Parts: sequence; C-alpha cells; structure tokens
Amino acid sequence: MNQEYGHEDGVDGDADEAEATRRDAGDAESSRASRGWWDRNADEYQSDHGSFLGDDRFVWGPEGLDEAEAGLLGPAGSLKGLDVLEIGAGAAQCSRWLAAQGARPVALDLSHRQLQHALRIGGEVPLVEADAGALPFRDGSFDLACSAYGAVPFVADPVRVFREVRRVLRPGGRWVFSVTHPIRWAFPDEPGPEGLSVAASYFDRTPYVEQDERGRAVYVEHHRTIGDRVRDVVAGGFRLVDLVEPEWPAWNSQEWGGWSPLRGNLIPGTAIFVCERDD
Repeated sequence: MNQEYGHEDGVDGDADEAEATRRDAGDAESSRASRGWWDRNADEYQSDHGSFLGDDRFVWGPEGLDEAEAGLLGPAGSLKGLDVLEIGAGAAQCSRWLAAQGARPVALDLSHRQLQHALRIGGEVPLVEADAGALPFRDGSFDLACSAYGAVPFVADPVRVFREVRRVLRPGGRWVFSVTHPIRWAFPDEPGPEGLSVAASYFDRTPYVEQDERGRAVYVEHHRTIGDRVRDVVAGGFRLVDLVEPEWPAWNSQEWGGWSPLRGNLIPGTAIFVCERDD
C-alpha cells in the first residue's frame, strides 16, 4: 500500500534543499518526480509508518478505516477467486490482505524501492513496476481495482489513469480509490491548531511542487475539487456508487503529517470514491 498521505517536507536531504511552490506540472514531470521521491524516501516511510500499516492490513487512510470492516470492495467472503489490481501498492500490504481472503491480487507501483520493501516483507503476491497511466495488462484482466492514496493524487491527468483502469477491468468491475479530501487544500498542512484556519482558495487547482535549485520538480501533488473528482470518474467511464468520508475514530491518537485527532474530529481528511464499470 503506497499510502502517500502525510507528505512531510524535509524528510530527506533533497527535500531539505527543495523550494516549495505552486506551478503547473505535466504528466512526464509529475511521474518522474514521484518515482524519484518514493525511491529516495521508501526506507524512511516504511520505517516510520510500517507498524500502522502492518504487513497484511488494508487501510484506506490515516483515520485507520480498515477494508475488513468497510467492505468497499465487497464483503470479504466475496473476494475469493477474484483478480484484483492494487495501484500504488508500495510494500503491498493491501494485496497481502486480499490474498488472505482468497483473492488473486497483483501489486503495482511506480517506485522500485517500494517494491523492494514488498519483497522484504515477503508473500506470494506478484509485483509489477509500472506507471498507472500505462497499465501493462490485457483488456479485461481484473474483477476489481483499488488504490489507497496511490497514484491518483500525483498524476496530472487522472482521467487517463481511470480509462486505463476501466480498460483492464471486466464489465461490472469495481474501482475504489482514496485520496486526500479536497477540502484539506484550503488549510495549512499542520496537525495542530494552526491547521484549522483557511489559508488558500479551495478552487485553486495549481499543483503543489517541490523543486530543486535547477527548477526540476522532486515532488508533485495535484489538487482537484470534489466536483472535479466526480467529473473525472465519469469521464473515465465509471459510475460513482459511493463517496466515503471516514470520521476520525476515538482509538486513533496518531499524528501523521497534517492528519491528527484534532483536525480529524472537525474536518474530513480522506475521500474514498467507490466506482463501477457498467459495461
């Protein structure tokens, strides 16, 4: 699960020297930046967050909503024998959970280093290093596709990704993905009280970019409003079945980047889109 939420500035040497700005960033630049950032930061990410993610849990976001309880892909008992594609899989934690339910998952990620962590943890899940906008699978290869904060927030053209997902799904297939809740873009990315006051326009879609001294992006994240996301889902050939905004549970005392109990009890942090291919 390549849960890329909670990006923390300065997590490695390159980020310490990076300049944060808002500017346009296209597909190629965004993809290159994401691959590099996750290859550099996978070790620290898995070290810091591995205990929360577990080795074989399916967690949709920092709130801790577990697929075992949510059943957004369908009841756990219905997953047996299904072919499932996990996009932005990271160390493949979600895919291991799916395999334990009897599904046949494939874990795909852009980052070679993240997939090395999947190998380190182990298991029999097939691993594929590829871009979500160019999936290396035949049409109609999967029954389900899922992504927990993987790929979607970091691509300049999410419709291209959705159309690829639709292509590799069988008719009636379900596509479920989670992203940072769009309202969070209006607030500072801080877990404390300073993160509770609106600081920017919710309607500013200019990407957040960290760039090096030569102006090359080393981290890119793209903002869409809720309406944008819904229109992207439809343009990608899907029907939106549900939009889940997990509430912060009482048991979760963890702070993760800009996520915290303080903010989570007041404003949503995650949006989960449940989509289906009708034909």
